[in-house]
Amino acid sequence: MAAHIGMMDGAYFVGRSEILSWINSTLHLSLSKVEEACSGAVHCQLMDAAHPGLVPMHKVNFDAKNEYEMIQNYKVLQDVFTKLKITKHIEVSKLVKGRPLDNLEFMQWMKRYCDSVNRGNIHNYNALERREGCKGAKEVNKRSAPSQNATKNASTASKHVPHNTRRNDVPHVSSTSLSGKISRPSSSGGTSTYSETERTAHEQQITELKLSVDSLEKERDFYFSKLRDIEMLCQCPEIENLPVVEAVKRILYAMDDDASLVDTEAMISEQHQQVETLSCTSEEAEERLRVDTQKRKNIVNIDVDLAASNTLSPRQRISDASDVHCSGSLVTY
Repeated sequence: MAAHIGMMDGAYFVGRSEILSWINSTLHLSLSKVEEACSGAVHCQLMDAAHPGLVPMHKVNFDAKNEYEMIQNYKVLQDVFTKLKITKHIEVSKLVKGRPLDNLEFMQWMKRYCDSVNRGNIHNYNALERREGCKGAKEVNKRSAPSQNATKNASTASKHVPHNTRRNDVPHVSSTSLSGKISRPSSSGGTSTYSETERTAHEQQITELKLSVDSLEKERDFYFSKLRDIEMLCQCPEIENLPVVEAVKRILYAMDDDASLVDTEAMISEQHQQVETLSCTSEEAEERLRVDTQKRKNIVNIDVDLAASNTLSPRQRISDASDVHCSGSLVTY
């Protein structure tokens, strides 16, 4: 079951564009960012699409903007998880803040779960009708209506375009086949001629662009997995309160033009100064300890000499004195 998928599962390497297209096509919405679903209402309706009738949609608030309103939506979602005996932990405190990484990860899990339940066959789900009883559903349906009309017009236009182009290209088939050129209708009413070499060059350029996009997506997913590993490491209870970990968290969660990066640099420079101060202090302490040790050695040596002189026997003292006297007499002589 998708509730037990690991962090390195393929579900967590699905791109944002694929997640957004899946949400918008399933629920007839017009989301442009994954973090726009942080209120929890989209998650509730996705579970309703996977298990029709199980979610009390009248309790879902699509107009939730404050955290306490979003928490109510996540309570509804948690009740659904409890009914289905899903052990997936919902990190509400992170999701309601609209962090892109957390919301993307949870939405990737949602997609994997819905695909595993009904194998992606939720095309018969009437999202607009199920959303009518929700708070703020009218505004959501109004915003999604233009996008649906645009997609319908695009689909109908794509159906009619081939017939028109065929009619326009029929009179020119014989001439183009002889000259090896393809004529296409232009916007000005005339025909613009492209040679086979130009068409081949354009197709090759398109192929190269597609390959470039694929490589960029793979690189993005690779670095995203690395950032996710760093984030999980920073959340370990043993090190999460360290200043370095706090600085890393600020860098991970910083938005564009965020002042937290400046604060992070100031924090790092301050830590460097503290380390230098501590190193200087330790060097001074070692120097003092060395001087004190040398003084103690000198004092001990003097005491040893005094003790040795006091412990001499009388004969040794007399002999020493006589030696001194004799040496003095020899000098005088």
